[in-house]
Amino acid sequence: MQHDEQKKSGLGLLSYIWTEWISTFVILFLLLMTLIIGTGEMIHGQLLRMGERLYGDPAIGMQYSFLRAEPEKPTCDRNPNIEAQVQEQMRINAADEFASMFGVASKADVRASLLAAKQQCEEKYHFYDKAITYIEAHPSVRTYRQIETSFFGIFKFGTENRALFLVIMVVFAAISATLKTHHIGLRSPATKIDFRIYSIAMLIGNGLLTSSVISQYRSVMNAGVPISPEMTLIYWLWMILFAILTLISLYQLIKSPTPTRAGGSIGLAFLSVPLYAYMAIITGVAFTFFMAYPMGQGIYLGQLVEFSSIFLNLALFIWAGMLLKQTRIVDLFLNILRPWNLAPETLTWLILIAAALPTAYTGASGIFVIAAGAIIYKEVWNAGGRRQFALAATALSGSLGVVLRPCLLIVVVASLNKEVTTDLLYQYGMYTFLLTSTLFLVIALLFAEQKFRIAPFKMALPKSLRAFVPVSPYIVIFILIWLFYKHALATDLNEFTAPVMMPVILLLMVLFDKLRKEPAPLAAVGHWDSTLNSYTIPADGSQPAAPINPADDPRNPVRRVSFGKALHTATSETVGHIGALVILMALSVSVGGFLEQIHIMETFPQNINSTYLVITLIVLLMIFVGMIMDPFGAVILITATVAPVAYQYGIDPVHFWMIALIGFELGYVTPPVALNHLLARQSIGDAEVAEADAEVRHQPFFYRYERWILPLLVMVPAILIIAYLPYSFNLFGWYG
Repeated sequence: MQHDEQKKSGLGLLSYIWTEWISTFVILFLLLMTLIIGTGEMIHGQLLRMGERLYGDPAIGMQYSFLRAEPEKPTCDRNPNIEAQVQEQMRINAADEFASMFGVASKADVRASLLAAKQQCEEKYHFYDKAITYIEAHPSVRTYRQIETSFFGIFKFGTENRALFLVIMVVFAAISATLKTHHIGLRSPATKIDFRIYSIAMLIGNGLLTSSVISQYRSVMNAGVPISPEMTLIYWLWMILFAILTLISLYQLIKSPTPTRAGGSIGLAFLSVPLYAYMAIITGVAFTFFMAYPMGQGIYLGQLVEFSSIFLNLALFIWAGMLLKQTRIVDLFLNILRPWNLAPETLTWLILIAAALPTAYTGASGIFVIAAGAIIYKEVWNAGGRRQFALAATALSGSLGVVLRPCLLIVVVASLNKEVTTDLLYQYGMYTFLLTSTLFLVIALLFAEQKFRIAPFKMALPKSLRAFVPVSPYIVIFILIWLFYKHALATDLNEFTAPVMMPVILLLMVLFDKLRKEPAPLAAVGHWDSTLNSYTIPADGSQPAAPINPADDPRNPVRRVSFGKALHTATSETVGHIGALVILMALSVSVGGFLEQIHIMETFPQNINSTYLVITLIVLLMIFVGMIMDPFGAVILITATVAPVAYQYGIDPVHFWMIALIGFELGYVTPPVALNHLLARQSIGDAEVAEADAEVRHQPFFYRYERWILPLLVMVPAILIIAYLPYSFNLFGWYG
């Protein structure tokens, strides 16, 4: 109620209007424009091919490409007086004082040259006459050409302004994330001291960023090098963004948000500071005061502009993940498994295997955790799994699929490293996935109270088959869209087209849900079992802390929302995640630039004779980088610093990147940062995580910290096997 009152007046109302309406609709427009740009390239290619089929005539040598513009009548003379021109050219040559130095062309040479020019002129007229005659005989070509070239102009404009679209998107999203205190930190601010330390750190970090981008703009203006209007606008957008973020942080320092909990301590308050604020302060202070390089942060922000296509694809993947969250696909799929009453460890293993595919198709590990983490957590707990085990599974659900096709992270690696290809990385990534998923099953079963559990076949199979029926329409939608792109647009679903195709597929799935009046998804204790048409409670018999609200019943009309409402909710959540993730990635690149500026790789031991030692150092470095940086910023840093050194020591590039990718994933589940755990907490909620910690407070060490330990027990053996086995036994022929 207090929150609603805050929205009705003052800055609370302005913040509500900005975050829920202005930024949501601007980001929705930009996302749709990005989709149009991506799909436009496919459609335009088909328009050109169709134009060739409709208007091309190989028999007379006419191609549609010749007809895309109105033929221009040649201006040359078709019937020149060759002899007069020969005499005039000879007279000019004779009067040229330098002619004797280079030789004078003979009359025969001049005549031959003029005759060749006449022939070329005649060919131009012949082509012009043929084209005009052909167009007059096919008047529809002008209409088709107008449609095709107009469409080309639209998507060409979008393609040329990708960087501008991205920066505008980041401006609106970052402001929204700051207003909603949605930035990623080790814990959310809750007490008065939390918000005070949070605001001070944000004020310092954003202030340093503002100073840096202003310094960069002045440096560019004083360099005397002309810059395009687009880049000038981008510089101004960066300055406006960080100036506004600084002002918001100042206001939040003066007028702190209402605490949600009393008490607190300074130590815990520092854990509430967003990771990006720490990165901004560290790099800002280092660049400005110790390296006399105040524009450093601003320069490294340029990496977003340089790789604008990749970050726009990431935004589309985030949107796809939030659209997935608006459907009941995950819940309906789990209905297929529920009748079997599997042991929590076995069920979790199957969920992680199934989650690998959407993880790959949503571009990066964090997006799927945000989209489906709450449902996965709930399902594992409902099956009788410990809450800490469920938290561990949720964090791991976004890790196993990052090496599978068509994950965007591998596309980034291949685009920055010519020594590897996406095909090779995906091929060996499958082996990595099989290894990590198998390790999870083995280790989970070691700590399982009940190793195996399964319902009677005759009872479970009919229910499972009935539960498959509601899932089948979504499979049909996926196949139909895939076939449309494949045959109508001559485009297959792969790592390059997935960012465009997946939001389209999810939009239609959400539309199907709402036309069928499916309820909004709900992550609650217990679940709605469509096979039983009732709620069930966790398999261990535990009761929820509060009674299940009848309003949560999917049959309740309140739970049935329109397509427009679902689209608004998905886009609003997308705004916050774009603002939090992309700005974190931008500062990760800045951290990478700082490490590059201090020549950290020069500390790497030289003349190492042991390849095992080189691999060990690489493993430790990859884990460390994964602990402090997001995956995309880490790839950019490693490409520029570590990868060349590794290649020099004879490490195979594919082997190196398999080590790097699994090392990153290990870093993302390793304290103190553990990005996947932070995103899982964001999806599940602070209250539920606190409840999970409280119930094991008096348990043995492993069970108290199971959500941290279990992922490490899976990923540490995985990286040791991936790092050392291929070299020791040359399993894949990487080492001759």
